[in-house]
Amino acid sequence: MVTEQIPLRFAWRDGLSFDHYFSDEENAEIIHHLQHAAAGNVAAEQFLFLWGGTCVGKSHLLQAACQLAAEHQRTVAYLPMVELAELSPEIFDGLEQMSLVCIDDLQLIAGNVQWDEALFHFYNRVRDAGGCLLVAADTAPSALKTQLPDLQSRLTWGPVMQLAELDDTGKITALQLRAKGRGFNLPDEVAQFLMRRSARDMGSLFKLLDRLDEASLVQQRKLTIPFVRGLI
Repeated sequence: MVTEQIPLRFAWRDGLSFDHYFSDEENAEIIHHLQHAAAGNVAAEQFLFLWGGTCVGKSHLLQAACQLAAEHQRTVAYLPMVELAELSPEIFDGLEQMSLVCIDDLQLIAGNVQWDEALFHFYNRVRDAGGCLLVAADTAPSALKTQLPDLQSRLTWGPVMQLAELDDTGKITALQLRAKGRGFNLPDEVAQFLMRRSARDMGSLFKLLDRLDEASLVQQRKLTIPFVRGLI
């Protein structure tokens, strides 16, 4: 059955944990809510809606929630709509039995009548089953072009939280945390050099960091400004 394969086929990526996500004070409350929901704490929210621009870490946080839930022996399904939007809305069937379901990039299906109706009914089934549903999109629920007013109300059953973009200092810290997670050191001066020479969104910065890490391994070189300058 498709619904039995979804949690395995679309597994979360290793390494995308809460420990590897840098959060400033502005996003600290969001992290708190997500961790409590993932762990299944008694006082946790049953429904959460997370939104923000591209490359602010929404997918990372949903997958971190999946990892934490699995560590607590909870059943989990991660649904990246960027990969599932062309499938049937029947993929929701039966998933209300999961402890935690995370739906990523909801904006990709919002406005499609079949998906809207399926999601509406899925919210109701999750509520009745007592599970937890985390949803992420690039915009707030009020800006999604859903066809069902009743679905709009369900999207706001729990907290609606905007994930803020990091400032430059936070981006440098996030880069260094990413480097540490991959087992190497990113000196302050090199991180600042990358900020000056690269696109400043975290997606571009992380891709550049990964490329530099691979190059340094191949050439057996440390990440220094002269070395990095020759690669970007």
